[in-house]
Amino acid sequence: MITATPTATKLAGRKEWIALSVLCLPLMVVSMDVSVLFFAAPDIAADLRPTATEQLWIFDIYGFILAGLLLTMGAIGDRIGRRRLLMMGSVGFALCSLFAAFSQTAGSLILARGILGIAGATLMPSTLALVRTMFQDANQRTKAMSIWSAVMASGVTVGPIIGGLLIQNFSWGSVFLINIPAMALLLIIAPFLLPESRSTARTRIDLLSSLLALAAILPVTYGVKTLAEDGWAMTPAFILASGLIAGIVFVRRQLTIPSPLIDIHALMERRTGGSIFINLIATFALMASALVNTQFLQSVLGYSPFTAALWSTLPSIAVGAAAPIAAKLSILYGRPRIMAGGFVLSAIGFIILTQVRLGGFSPLTVMLVGAGLVAAGIVSVMTLVTDYVVGVTPADRAGAVGGLIETSSELGGAFGIALLGCVLTAVYHNNISPLLPAGLSPEAALAAGQTIAGASAASQQLPAALSSQVITASREAFMTAMHVTSLTAGILLLITSVITVVLLRDNKKAAVSSAA
Repeated sequence: MITATPTATKLAGRKEWIALSVLCLPLMVVSMDVSVLFFAAPDIAADLRPTATEQLWIFDIYGFILAGLLLTMGAIGDRIGRRRLLMMGSVGFALCSLFAAFSQTAGSLILARGILGIAGATLMPSTLALVRTMFQDANQRTKAMSIWSAVMASGVTVGPIIGGLLIQNFSWGSVFLINIPAMALLLIIAPFLLPESRSTARTRIDLLSSLLALAAILPVTYGVKTLAEDGWAMTPAFILASGLIAGIVFVRRQLTIPSPLIDIHALMERRTGGSIFINLIATFALMASALVNTQFLQSVLGYSPFTAALWSTLPSIAVGAAAPIAAKLSILYGRPRIMAGGFVLSAIGFIILTQVRLGGFSPLTVMLVGAGLVAAGIVSVMTLVTDYVVGVTPADRAGAVGGLIETSSELGGAFGIALLGCVLTAVYHNNISPLLPAGLSPEAALAAGQTIAGASAASQQLPAALSSQVITASREAFMTAMHVTSLTAGILLLITSVITVVLLRDNKKAAVSSAA
């Protein structure tokens, strides 16, 4: 161990914190792109006319591709250098953003978002791996992880704000163009402030494992989404089964090759594997909350994209305080109790969201209180999970493990949008049909029956009387769907709080020693 003088330590610490601020730039941009389209949904619906399934894929495909490649990109960063991969990914992300901005059809936008996910997969594990290698001291690393987690969660909040501001003044494609100057700035300053780091072990990157990971994630996701939305059908069931088979083959291969993408034996350890599962459920709930609340603000309350985005920032106040408070409380009471408490707090937030009523007490206030509790609880959980897993990771495997954490985050977020989005869509569809007025054309009835954004777009082509009835019906149907979706999420988090205590039991001493 090398002992540094106080002055040298102070200088090194200053450089590390400045470098962390640089790493927050790509982290913010990539996390923003998960949610930046939420407030653009009505504009995209009016311009590209996507079906309900296409609209979900526009939201989801980015996160699914990202999740499928994070493991591979983390391993590549360990091999070729994390800063080098970060800069290569920045170039690709800027170019893909340009492609997405000028998409002319729903299919081309889905394709563009998918390619953007490939580029984004190079950025997130690189940032987490660099944090791990820059902050060797446990106390500094805990603080850095709190900032890292808060920035990632804030990106989901800031994305709609920037998106709303841009959409109010420009076309929806501008939400992608904003990525380009951010990536250009990173390319300019990264070589001067970010240290290069790579694994000393020159392990081989297994291409077959990378392909198997994609072959498992994408078919399973498609199958679950399609079956949840349309009911039983042979084709999506077959696709789902093929994805599960690919997943089994992937796991077996990781157990037999010398340099696996995932250390299956480590995941089988109760606390490590449990932490990854807990992180997945946390992001599942966070993204589902964001999807529901943004549609409520814009399509139900009728706020403009920018106004709705501004209101959605208020819960981020709770987020900013949650991460450091959770880190301090975990030292006193241990990570399991604080994580379980975070899930309970978020579940209470979802229960409050079931009480939002258009004719009741200030629906906006009730929604903001519920959303704030959801966000505060989830960010507390995510901060502690990331700090624990990164803290026990060897520096040589920082990129791969960073990819694993981010895979669970992105997959959880994408599944949150997909599965709870399907619940939202299905309940909406089942409730709006009896509420629609007579005299609608089949095309207008079909559009209004799929999503509330579709109902808004269809109403613009109708006479004033019919338009008003369609809007009222769609809002009533959406409120019912919002309540059912929020109740489902709340129950899931209460169950997860119990699972958290069971999986991470007897870990108080480890949590204290790691955080101390």
